[in-house]
Amino acid sequence: MKLTIIALGHKMPGWVQTGFEEYSKRMPPEARIELIELKPEDRASRAVSKVLELEAVRIATAVPKQAERIVLDERGPPLSTAKLAEWMRSWMAEGVSPCFIIGSADGLAPEVKQSAQKMLSLSGCTLPHGMVRVMLAEQLYRAWSLMHNHPYHRE
Repeated sequence: MKLTIIALGHKMPGWVQTGFEEYSKRMPPEARIELIELKPEDRASRAVSKVLELEAVRIATAVPKQAERIVLDERGPPLSTAKLAEWMRSWMAEGVSPCFIIGSADGLAPEVKQSAQKMLSLSGCTLPHGMVRVMLAEQLYRAWSLMHNHPYHRE
C-alpha cells in the first residue's frame, strides 16, 4: 500500500521537512508515504473561487489512479488514531492506496471535497499547512504502530 499525500504549498520551513521526513522514514516498505507538493496558484488579482478552481485541476491531475481520496478539512469529522488504524487495516486487506489531500491557504474547491470518499479533521483548529503534513505523517506512523502492537503507541 502506498500512502500518498498531496499538499498545496512549497518552500516549507526546515522544521516541516525534518518532521515529515522523520515519520515518513519510520514507515515500513509495505506502507510507504509519498508526498506530492503542488505550488499554490498566484493569488494576485484573482478571486478566491478562481484560485481554488485552478488548484482543483492540478489536484485532480496529481491524484493517483484508483486512489481513495481523503480530504483534510477542519470541518470534517474528527479522526482518532484507532479509527485510522482500522482504515489502514481495511486498505491493506483490500489493496487500496489512499490519497490524502491538504489544501492551500484558502482551503479546497467544493468539487475537490465532493470528489472525496472521506473527509477528516486532525483538529477542530485551523492549522498551518506544514504542521498538518507533519501531524498526518505522525498519525499514519502511529496507526501503523498500533496495528502491529509496536510500543510507539500507548493507550
